[in-house]
Amino acid sequence: MLRKITKNDESLFMQLSDEFYHSDAVLEPIPTSMIQNTFNELIRSEDYLECFILEFDNKPAGYALLSKSFSPEVGGKVVWFEEVYVRSEFQGNGLGKEVFNHVFENIDAARYRLEVEEDNERAISLYKRLGYDFLPYMQMIRDIK
Repeated sequence: MLRKITKNDESLFMQLSDEFYHSDAVLEPIPTSMIQNTFNELIRSEDYLECFILEFDNKPAGYALLSKSFSPEVGGKVVWFEEVYVRSEFQGNGLGKEVFNHVFENIDAARYRLEVEEDNERAISLYKRLGYDFLPYMQMIRDIK
């Protein structure tokens, strides 16, 4: 089951996000202040971010965090799957696929995009089955904070 995050989910989101950022899915953890800033923006509006809590047998099983932008390359909205996290004890129950199907059916976009670590074979296999292809170019960033 997927449900939109609410203000009452603050401690759960903080915990799940911390678990995600201390997992093999990411290169390094981020400061708690950035997780808090993300939650605050989620509650402020859905302009840039949207989040779903994943539940299995009425237990918190993970979350999916999306960000939104507009791309001239595709002439429309882009939805980024920023973070898709399923706790290990709930993996293999189709929750990841459910997240993607829900978004594809309910959030209209010209492009859906994601990033994945090269050694995350399980996630790569799912993404390929869902129709994703690799985008062969290098990204560069400049962080201000």
